[in-house]
Amino acid sequence: MSRILIVDAQNMLVRNWVVDPSLALNGAPIGGLKGFLKSLQKVSRETNPDKIVICWDGEGGSKRRKTQNKNYKKGRKPIRLNRSSNNLNQAEIDQNRIWQQLRLVEYLNEMPVYQLMLKHVEADDLIAFTTQFQDFKDDQKVIVSSDKDFFQLCNKNTILIRPIQKVILNESKIVEEYNIHPNNFALARAICGDKSDNIEGIQGAGLPTVAKRFPFLKEEKSYTVSDIVNHCEEQEKKLVVHERILKGKDKVLDNYKLMQLYSPTMSPQGAGLLREELRNKKLIFNKTKLTTMMFKDGIGEYNWTDLWNCYNNIVWG
Repeated sequence: MSRILIVDAQNMLVRNWVVDPSLALNGAPIGGLKGFLKSLQKVSRETNPDKIVICWDGEGGSKRRKTQNKNYKKGRKPIRLNRSSNNLNQAEIDQNRIWQQLRLVEYLNEMPVYQLMLKHVEADDLIAFTTQFQDFKDDQKVIVSSDKDFFQLCNKNTILIRPIQKVILNESKIVEEYNIHPNNFALARAICGDKSDNIEGIQGAGLPTVAKRFPFLKEEKSYTVSDIVNHCEEQEKKLVVHERILKGKDKVLDNYKLMQLYSPTMSPQGAGLLREELRNKKLIFNKTKLTTMMFKDGIGEYNWTDLWNCYNNIVWG
């Protein structure tokens, strides 16, 4: 069994950009770039992967989700540093963050990793596609992200590392902690909604309430919005949550279409490009160029031995 490390790249970049105060030799902030590579080294050391897949949000985000819900991800607060910005104004901070991402892509291009990105497709769908990729069906998949959206992808061959929360979740741990099976987690969250993505849920219905009032969601069987509605209708003495779900059943259905990753949505052409990349890309490890880039950016003196060892194992086995 091979192990596939699947990285939610935007998530890893932003969380390091926010907290890492590192500066380049010219004084420009470079914490996102350096922190990402440090995080990648740490998780690679801990998981010893045979393949690494880096998934980026595509240009414009998810066109499908924005078409379904015009308010999707609207109104998000700007991402802020947790420290002073070294006398940079907000426009300069934003420009620097974009530069760090582009520079990181340049680094990753010289590493033996797969970088996936499709226009108008979110990283969530690319990660879901990778976990379900036929060629990887018997391999262990390790997703790295703090995002709860990936609870639904956990199964006997897929686990989730949440670096910010410092937890590792698998199928059984999710059931144990939430009393909801991963196969039904998207359904449960469709009822609850997701404030971070501006997805309005049913008032008063958090995950504990959903687990308590719909205990069958703990089962491995995959349930549907219709099953939830039918259960509410069958209650002789309906609680407030039952009444609200019946009244808002269309909202729950719309939310489920937005939040489910069991069937990642992308064009057949896009799926074909991903399959081609994952099957046929020739992996390279250009250590000399990487070392040159690192010293130019002021991070070359950091000890990258574990990352280099991981890459040697990937390339040379």
